[in-house]
Amino acid sequence: MFKDLYFADPEYFILVIIIPVALFFWYRFGKLTQATLKQSSLSLLKFNRSFIVRLRPFLYAIRIIVILLLITAISRPQSKSTSKRIKSSRGIDIVMVIDISSSMLSKDLKPDRLTALKNVASNFIDDRPNDRIGLVVYAAESYTKTPVTTDKLILKQSLSDINYESLLEDGTAIGMGLSTAVNRLKESTAKSKVIILLTDGVNNSGFIDPRIAAELAAEYEIKTYTIGLGTNGRALAPVSILPNGDFQFSLTKVEIDEDLLRYISEKTSGIYFRATDNLELQKIYDEINKLEKTEITETIFTNISEKYRPIVLLAFILYVIEIISRKSIFKSFI
Repeated sequence: MFKDLYFADPEYFILVIIIPVALFFWYRFGKLTQATLKQSSLSLLKFNRSFIVRLRPFLYAIRIIVILLLITAISRPQSKSTSKRIKSSRGIDIVMVIDISSSMLSKDLKPDRLTALKNVASNFIDDRPNDRIGLVVYAAESYTKTPVTTDKLILKQSLSDINYESLLEDGTAIGMGLSTAVNRLKESTAKSKVIILLTDGVNNSGFIDPRIAAELAAEYEIKTYTIGLGTNGRALAPVSILPNGDFQFSLTKVEIDEDLLRYISEKTSGIYFRATDNLELQKIYDEINKLEKTEITETIFTNISEKYRPIVLLAFILYVIEIISRKSIFKSFI
C-alpha cells in the first residue's frame, strides 16, 4: 500500500513540534478548566472514578491524531505511476554476410570458426532489438538466407541452421556475397544501411569482382564492415573428405586477403577488423554494435495521484467526534 507513496512537500512535517508543545500546555494548564471543590477533610469522600471519566484523556489523543493527520495531508502524500513509449527515430538495416566455405570448420577458434561466429552473431542480434537484420551466406556462390526483418526469432533460427553446405560449390566468392547483400539493401528506406562481411580466406570464386561490389555499396551509401577470421600462422583445417563422409583435418596456412578487405571497408566508409580468436571476434561485434547506434525516442508518461483527501476526511470525522463528545458525554467533566 505504501510502497509507491511519497510526499511532495515533506518539509511540512516540521510542524510535528506542535504536538509536544500542545501536550505541555494541556498538562500544565488543563486543570484550570476543571471545577474544584475545597474541603477541610477528605476522609468522608470516597473516590470512585466512573468509566467515562477514565476515557477523558482519549479526547486529547484524538486531538493529537487529528493534528498528525492534518500535517500529513498538507505534506501532500502522492503515488506515482509511469509508463514508457519507445520509438525508434533512426532505423538501421543490417545484413550479415557469412562465409560458409569448408575452411570455416577450421579449429583455431573454439569449437570451430563457424560455430564461434554463430554464437557471437546471435548475441549481436539480441543487442539490436530496434533494427532490421538479414543474413546472406556464400561459398563459391551466394544466396539470401533471411531477408532483412525485425523478427528476431526467425532470424536467430536461420542463423542457428547455418552450416557448411556441400550443395554449394566450395570456394570463397567475396564479391558474390557482397553484391547479394547490396541487392538486399539498395531499395531500403532506412536512414542507415550496414553490411558486416566476414571471411576467412581470399576471393577465389564467383564472377563479380569484390572491388566492383564495393563500388556499388558505396554508390548506394551502404557502409561495410569487413572481418578477417583466422589465427596468424597455421590452423587445423579440413583438407579432404574421408570415405565415411567425415572431414580429414590437417595443419594449413591461414591466408586472408586483408588488403582486399581493407579496400572494401575504406571504399564504403567502414572499418576492417581481424579476429584471431573467440574473444577478439566478440570484441569486434561489440565494437560494431557501439559504432552503429540506433537513435531512440523515449517518452515517459507520469500519472500522479493525490492521497491527502481521505486523510483530511478522516481528520474531520475524528474532530467532529471529539467536539460532540466534549459537548455531550464529557460536558460535566470538562
